[in-house]
Amino acid sequence: MNTTTRSGRPALTRPDGTPLRVLVVDDDPDLAEVLTGALRYEGWQVRAAADGASALAAARDLQPDAVVLDVMLPDTDGFAVLRELHTVRPGVCVLFLTARDAVEDRIAGLTAGGDDYVTKPFSLEEVVARVRGLLRRAGLARQLDEGPRLVVGDLAMDEEAREVTRAGELIELSPTEFELLRFLMRNPRRVLSKAQILDRVWSYDFGGRAHVVELYISYLRKKVDAGREPMIHTVRGAGYVLKPATR
Repeated sequence: MNTTTRSGRPALTRPDGTPLRVLVVDDDPDLAEVLTGALRYEGWQVRAAADGASALAAARDLQPDAVVLDVMLPDTDGFAVLRELHTVRPGVCVLFLTARDAVEDRIAGLTAGGDDYVTKPFSLEEVVARVRGLLRRAGLARQLDEGPRLVVGDLAMDEEAREVTRAGELIELSPTEFELLRFLMRNPRRVLSKAQILDRVWSYDFGGRAHVVELYISYLRKKVDAGREPMIHTVRGAGYVLKPATR
């Protein structure tokens, strides 16, 4: 079995070795065609849909692992499609495509249940990198570099079971929250900049998207530190650090 794609990147498959499944939803046929081609180049099974209704029909048939979803569609919007997608395929990863560049629109997509977004115009390389990152974070792609268990103070992570506990209490995390916490736990007591976190967790270069990191750090704090001695600390002007609680 090939361990790299034709582009030279490490190959990603489902944990059982079968091709990952991706649905592309965009009403621009030219854009949909090039996106589909770029994702198939990764060795994945890819299907395209031009509107919300056909996207949901395709999702029921394909059962995709990830969806590349345009916000503006001829019959509805991407947020409505996302809500329906989650009833068809609850664990699906969603990357929004949007022409909107306002911070409020970006955060709206993430808080609606999307996992990431790209703003048009974008490069195909960026879209592929984002989808690969989403699939890795969600545990839907085979990863060879994961260790079995991480422990920092009373915080423990079982990477294979994808379970996190603090003082023995189970903490439920989203795929993105899990990957962010894993990066922090692999680098305890080390200050990590927002650029480093974006590059590792979201798999793309820093470009003024610091608010995404801030948003997910706040989510993590509410789950990991709520009612407990804080472990996640902000180092002003430098980034974030995870340290064992002092008591």
